Amino acid sequence: MEEEMCSCHKTKKRQEQEYTDLIHRLNRIEGQVRGIKGMVERDAYCIDIITQVAAVNAALNSFNKVLLTNHIKTCVAEDMRQGMDDTVEELIKVLPKLMK
Repeated sequence: MEEEMCSCHKTKKRQEQEYTDLIHRLNRIEGQVRGIKGMVERDAYCIDIITQVAAVNAALNSFNKVLLTNHIKTCVAEDMRQGMDDTVEELIKVLPKLMK
């Protein structure tokens, strides 16, 4: 069976500062995850690894807050001005995923 292509995927052209900030945060998180992998490979103490995992979780939560704030201020606000309520529904559906 051939996979159907969905034409509903959206994109967003980000301002240079937003792009740079998000990429910087992701690079930092990526480095933290590599560090955790190295800790496991070196048989580091469990509590030390758990502490680093908690730091990665906090960094991902912070990333999500920044991304969500930018999304509301740009995409959601613009779509609402144009009468496109689907974006609000989309946001309502994704919020529970962030609150787990």
